[in-house]
Amino acid sequence: MQYSEIMVRYGELSTKGKNRQAFIGRLNGNVTRALHEFPRLTIRPKRDRMHIELNGEPSDQVMARLSQVFGIQNFSPSIAAEKDMDKVHAVALQLMNETAPKGISYKVNTRRSDHDFALDTNAMNLDLGDYLTDKRPDLVVKMHQPDMILRVEVRREAIYLSTKTIQGAGGLPVGTAGKAALMLSGGIDSPVAGYYALKRGVDIEMVHFFSPPYTSQQALNKAKQLTAKLTPYVGRIYFIEVPFTEIQEEIKAKVPEGYLMTVQRRLMLRLTEAIAQQRGDLAIFNGESVGQVASQTLESMAAINDVTTMPIIRPVATMDKNEIIAEAEKIDTYDLSIMPFEDCCTIFAPPSPKTRPKTDRARYYESKIDVAGLMDRALAGVKIQEIKSSDQFINQDQDVIAELL
Repeated sequence: MQYSEIMVRYGELSTKGKNRQAFIGRLNGNVTRALHEFPRLTIRPKRDRMHIELNGEPSDQVMARLSQVFGIQNFSPSIAAEKDMDKVHAVALQLMNETAPKGISYKVNTRRSDHDFALDTNAMNLDLGDYLTDKRPDLVVKMHQPDMILRVEVRREAIYLSTKTIQGAGGLPVGTAGKAALMLSGGIDSPVAGYYALKRGVDIEMVHFFSPPYTSQQALNKAKQLTAKLTPYVGRIYFIEVPFTEIQEEIKAKVPEGYLMTVQRRLMLRLTEAIAQQRGDLAIFNGESVGQVASQTLESMAAINDVTTMPIIRPVATMDKNEIIAEAEKIDTYDLSIMPFEDCCTIFAPPSPKTRPKTDRARYYESKIDVAGLMDRALAGVKIQEIKSSDQFINQDQDVIAELL
């Protein structure tokens, strides 16, 4: 079936009062970026709906991408008919023949923004109901909880009909809740944390630490590919590479083994805060889950958080591992996350890290290294890349084989 447009209904936007127009504007920008691969589309945001005219673009592919944009409650693919009831009848019958199985119940639901049209909503409902009763006598009219609703929108330029309503991603348009930095490792948890941040309207930038030659190019590409997995929800995400080799070597040389991880995480957090401040980010997100590993006990979190007053938000903090894995599978990051590439959170990892480090001891050991100089050199080597959903950085099968060889 050749659809003419997709009619988008907003999600939580309906609760935002005076900020509604700003939310709609942000959603329009996010939809435009998410659908950048379809240049013939025309996107028209209105107060209560958004109309996406397909102009020949493939509706299935457009809807697949649209289903991942936060801020959308649901959407319906529609067919446009000229404002002539014979033409409307023909389209209605075509739709019902192609989408309504024999014997199901249905009703007609009309909305009319063009009040100059001859038929009002009730008259349109009755007209189409009578026509379909004649042409499809197997169908049963049912006003309450029917199997299918034939939706009709009478607008100035045409009349639009649809029978499908597809659930959107919900949440808030990304960017309406501000901007934050997310500490992205190569593991399972941080991409899930990023997904939850995006769903609540936070525009995230990925901060990833890499330590060549201890970490490989494949590991860096894996982090970029994880970022690309999340970009359909917003259209683009900035990926920030932070060189960390010198810092890890310095910590390894001067800090006792039990505090290696604590001091290393303190430096990561210091660097993330510095980057966030440079780029106007309001908070730091990460994928920590309470008690999951040594650096994620409450004592460890307290000793690490000591270096910053910036808000630290942990969306998966109280989820168990199976719950996080299930979410990672749903957003298609799990198989990528478990690819066997080292990241700088695992290299130099001591066999028995402190699970209850003392903040004063962490401060003391950190004072033995040149924090300011190490940070300056790391920040000078930062690279920033804009990543879009169509970008490819890793072939999973080939790169796993190459790494193992």
